Amino acid sequence: MSGSEPRHAAHESVEERIAEEVVEELELHPVRKDDEDEPLPSMSEQIAEQLGGVRGLIESSLPVLAFVMLNVLLGDSVLGLEKRDALLWAIIGSVGSALAIGAVRLIRRQPIRHAVNGLFGIAIGAWLAWRTGEAKNFYLPGILLTFGQAAVLLLSVAFRKPLIGYAWGIMANKGRQDWFGNARLFRTFQWLTLLWVVSLSLRAGIQAYLYAIGEANALGVVRILVSWPIYAGTFAFTAWAIHRVTSAQRRETAVA
Repeated sequence: MSGSEPRHAAHESVEERIAEEVVEELELHPVRKDDEDEPLPSMSEQIAEQLGGVRGLIESSLPVLAFVMLNVLLGDSVLGLEKRDALLWAIIGSVGSALAIGAVRLIRRQPIRHAVNGLFGIAIGAWLAWRTGEAKNFYLPGILLTFGQAAVLLLSVAFRKPLIGYAWGIMANKGRQDWFGNARLFRTFQWLTLLWVVSLSLRAGIQAYLYAIGEANALGVVRILVSWPIYAGTFAFTAWAIHRVTSAQRRETAVA
């Protein structure tokens, strides 16, 4: 959540952009009523604003899609180019599309943060693929990053500092981390963080298996059609679970 789970850089940042489409506008504001400041937008509103919504998803999908399509169409199975030549054109198409997206945003004076992050990830994967001559290495940085994020989340639970709680504090609790004194919220953030560990490990594990058996094109398909929906479902459930607890506590406070 990507802090939701820790923030994905590079390859995996695209997945976070699905949030706007899969989460209803849940009110995840703090339980406290003594705060006279103007309330923040809901958690999902803030995430949608940061991640770019549907357009961000499409823009981030294009470089990966270009790599997969060109590698398949120009390779042995269709046009029959040499493996190295097909890989070169796939890299050119992927990096070129990422550059074009950034250029369009610059021309329109729109934020380019996500485009830069995406280009950085694409560039690392492209460099590894070209250096080794293996298309599967295009996806290696994203796989390793996802496993790393799962490990960090697991450690945060072990040390009783669940990162999902910190993400909620920043996004929906005006930066306060006073949820440590709320036993019900603390337990919720602990098991939700574990849920993200499982989700990340599943997504990375599927891709790691395909990487190990050398299925480069299947990696791209899984990345688009399997990995992102798993992320979207985990994010939606997380938002719902937090909303359920905070709403119940608001009702209890009102009754009291």
